[in-house]
Amino acid sequence: MQYRQGGLAAIPQLEGRTDEQLLSESKHRAAARAILGARAAERYDAKEARRFYNEAMVGAHPQERPALRQMMNASLALAERRPDDLRDAVQKLGQEPPTSRQLLLLRFMGLVAPAPGAGGLARVRGIAILMAIVVVLIAVGYGLAELLFLPFGGIGLLGGFFVALLIVSLALGVTALLGRRRQKKAKAARATAAPDRPPRRGGR
Repeated sequence: MQYRQGGLAAIPQLEGRTDEQLLSESKHRAAARAILGARAAERYDAKEARRFYNEAMVGAHPQERPALRQMMNASLALAERRPDDLRDAVQKLGQEPPTSRQLLLLRFMGLVAPAPGAGGLARVRGIAILMAIVVVLIAVGYGLAELLFLPFGGIGLLGGFFVALLIVSLALGVTALLGRRRQKKAKAARATAAPDRPPRRGGR
């Protein structure tokens, strides 16, 4: 995807800035708002993502608006948990689409935590799926607790339940910690690579 020099071409050099710095950016306002929109989409905040992209659209050059709209479509598809639309939008941007595993995870998130605009049935379904997951996790944790305490004569129902909660909490905590570390590494890599990428020039 090619950007017009002086407009969205500034995106690579701005990617390493904080949200506060991007909000105060005036020279490359459209590029800054596009980055903020993408970051809001990564937080699954479709409302904020749409607002930032609309602000970017106002300040963008007419020749850049089709590309910016494609970026907006991809970000909103991510924020609203629409994996098929996300894959199509990313391909239209000329980028490598998400992997099947990533799309499957996004689809699962759409079931468990539907977008704010989803209907009541989708929300009830999400709550039911979440409760089922909790029950399964506790059952697995209880089974592990029974195995751990088997050499000591086993464990009671109440004690096993609390140990199961502890095991599940530890597992979720470790998973969240590893996920945050991967996100930090990815952000650091993008911030390091951004200044080294030359701006892309588009034809007139």
